[in-house]
Amino acid sequence: MTFFTHLECTRTGERYDVDGLHNLSATGAPLFARYDLDNLSASFSRDDLAGRAANMWRYREVMPLRDGDHEITLEEGFTPLRAAPRLGSWAGFSRLLVKDESVNPTGSFKARGLSVAVNRARELGAPGVQLPSAGNAALALATYAAAAGLPCRVALPSDTPRTIFERCGDLGAEVLSVEGTLVEAGHLLAECDDGYWMLSTLKEPYRVEGKKTMGLELVEQLDWELPDWILYPTGGGTGIIGMHKAFDELETLGLISGRRPRFGVVQMAGCAPIVRAYEAGSAAATPWEAPQTRVWGLRVPQAVGDFLILDAVRSTGGRAVAVEEDRVAGMIARASRLEGLDIGPEGAATLLALEDLHRDGFIEVGQRVVVFQTGHPANYR
Repeated sequence: MTFFTHLECTRTGERYDVDGLHNLSATGAPLFARYDLDNLSASFSRDDLAGRAANMWRYREVMPLRDGDHEITLEEGFTPLRAAPRLGSWAGFSRLLVKDESVNPTGSFKARGLSVAVNRARELGAPGVQLPSAGNAALALATYAAAAGLPCRVALPSDTPRTIFERCGDLGAEVLSVEGTLVEAGHLLAECDDGYWMLSTLKEPYRVEGKKTMGLELVEQLDWELPDWILYPTGGGTGIIGMHKAFDELETLGLISGRRPRFGVVQMAGCAPIVRAYEAGSAAATPWEAPQTRVWGLRVPQAVGDFLILDAVRSTGGRAVAVEEDRVAGMIARASRLEGLDIGPEGAATLLALEDLHRDGFIEVGQRVVVFQTGHPANYR
């Protein structure tokens, strides 16, 4: 049974019904799925999860499906939370944990959000789905669209690794190439007028619902205790926004209490709009001109949910930090040598941010820190 009731504008609180191919609200803000948590709290407990399938759909009560709907799933979610004591030992972090999203069906955390969005597209009768992408989201959309039997179109910056172009094409997607960044890729898709539902980051209500399951899983895997810090590589920021939403919902349900984890936003020095806004004390981020980074998942010059990311960071006492490009390869090698982890550049950047935040006195030895490793490096080879 689902408790999904309505959609809500994140700026004004205006309600929208659950039917229809919604994108942004009338004010241009992301929409959130909302649930009847008061009724759910009266009938749901932690014990209800026992014996359920080890994937993200185990949290169906707070997923945006209607009663009787059956999800298309490739068993995404419930990814490992790996202890990494040797990797953390350089700074005394015996409680370092790595949430390894690279084992998802499409090799990255993007599988979560696109699984939910494509399921909703199928339920709502979308003629097709499309999005601009730096790589992993395109691969995830093409995969889930194929599983759902939906036409799919993706637009990629021309310097995206060729393997992404090829794999999306093999999955049956129409693949477009454009000079520039995600911004130009989005403009190219806007010129298409065949009614395909646009599933850009936070420009529809459902990808964030898939990403929030990272927070639900994390709490369950930690035996319903919250970590001190969550460090997250941040492009569009759906993961931070989703986990912040997940913790709100869990608290309303009476399943957690106490101080929330502090969120650490991690971006690259060559493309850090959220870090710049955080340091300036701004409520929103201005677009980053001429982004320069080959950490593809973090080459996002503008995030439609910037105000939601900044609120999550500030309300939890977190930080936003940018790391230098030339340090990434060394951290990838260190993770491999010390823990046998094959991490992507976004995960490496996040481990570097831990190093920097500890050096600057923001994260203390002995605190439990969860670092997200969001994508498999094979996606970029």
